[in-house]
Amino acid sequence: MSLAKTNRVVTITLNPALDLTGSLETLNLGSVSLVKQSNLHAAGKGVNVAKVLSDLGADVTVTGFLGKDNPELFHQLFDEIGVNNQFIEVDGATRINVKLVEANGEVSDINFPGVQVTPQDVARFEETLFRLAENHDYFVVAGSLPGGVTPEQCADWIERLHQQGKRVLFDSSKAALRSGIDAHPWLIKPNDEELGDFVGRHLETAEQCQQAAQTLSNKGIENIVVSMGANGVMWLNQGEWLRAQPPKMNVVSTVGAGDTLVAGLCWGHMQVMPKNDLLRFATALSALAVSQVGVGLTSEEQLENIKLQTEVSELYPNTHLDKH
Repeated sequence: MSLAKTNRVVTITLNPALDLTGSLETLNLGSVSLVKQSNLHAAGKGVNVAKVLSDLGADVTVTGFLGKDNPELFHQLFDEIGVNNQFIEVDGATRINVKLVEANGEVSDINFPGVQVTPQDVARFEETLFRLAENHDYFVVAGSLPGGVTPEQCADWIERLHQQGKRVLFDSSKAALRSGIDAHPWLIKPNDEELGDFVGRHLETAEQCQQAAQTLSNKGIENIVVSMGANGVMWLNQGEWLRAQPPKMNVVSTVGAGDTLVAGLCWGHMQVMPKNDLLRFATALSALAVSQVGVGLTSEEQLENIKLQTEVSELYPNTHLDKH
């Protein structure tokens, strides 16, 4: 299936979060800890993807489930980045994920439960999703599932979109990934850890990642992209492997780098970029993301510089690859 160039895309965040980040000298377990700096912002994998795509020039619609008790920061972000908000608002509060960053670089994540979605909420979401499918070809489904949405339901939505000829980019993990992989997503982007979890063994080398990804190629997934952090990105498409290696970056934060890669891959396909250019662009965009706090395209000039230093090469199934 070949689709025309488009700017229109839907990102789906079923379980968004407000990220509360606090910086402190040392976390004192069992007693008082004093936070020096804090930041609260709207997040979630699909929300992050939407922000990057909007920065790139896409016409983005966002949907998923938001708690009625605290949607203000999401509404504010959606207004700022100029996206079409089609979120379903449900009873309760959107979850808060707390990240405590100590002076030595240690990060403690405390993730709270999300909203509990009812069958009525799910029906409202389905109506919205398939209405959007009438005039959109690209859908990004990213992140975890809230209570009340099963992996099987999520897989069913992916399969139905696939049956309608839509391109679904699916980025999740654990049970949701296991179910969704059998629902013919058009692109998946596991990192080495998620891929290892899926195949049931620890993957230490790029070669092992390649072999594990190869086992998924019989499931009818057109694009399998494996992100390996500083070791770059591998992409399997139509039996051919490409690998992109970005330059060494000064890492400030890896939060959102994977979401940025998904956004870059989506935009590259929407703009019908040649394969090598597409992988170089998406990899460079993700590399830029680790050099900053927060997601978004902060400097086109810096992106161009990273692209020039990003190497793309063909791989073969039995090629010897560098160890991690």
